[in-house]
Amino acid sequence: MSGANFVYLTKERLVELEKELQELKTVGRQQIAQKIAEARSHGDLSENAEYDAAKEEQGLFELRISKLENILSRARVIDTSNLPLDQVHILSKVVVKNLTNSNTYEYLLVSPEEADFQAGKISITSPVGQGLMGKKVGDKVKVKAPAGMLEFEIISIK
Repeated sequence: MSGANFVYLTKERLVELEKELQELKTVGRQQIAQKIAEARSHGDLSENAEYDAAKEEQGLFELRISKLENILSRARVIDTSNLPLDQVHILSKVVVKNLTNSNTYEYLLVSPEEADFQAGKISITSPVGQGLMGKKVGDKVKVKAPAGMLEFEIISIK
């Protein structure tokens, strides 16, 4: 298995995903089974919209379980103690200045599975994330993003 197939997660995110999977496999499956049984008790399944909806929900539910199992089977917890402090890497908290509008932004670089732009977590595979990787304080980075060409200066790395 090549490194490209690994999913790099923080210890906290790994624990969150494991809890979610456990919840889905126990309580969630039980609730779906109850919905299906209740819908089935309403008679003819060929014209039972409630039954069809419950079966569709079950399919989506099992898809989520499968996705979580896949992620967890490829998960690697990141040990940041061996990573350089003067260079941007996964789990770096980077403060950048947009050279176009002079606004500053703080981003935490994470794996695609952890990305949450609203929370300031950007994926290392995103255009901005890729542009920042390996750079140092003071470096200027040009990034081609969906919004157009962006230019940043790295202010600090934590």
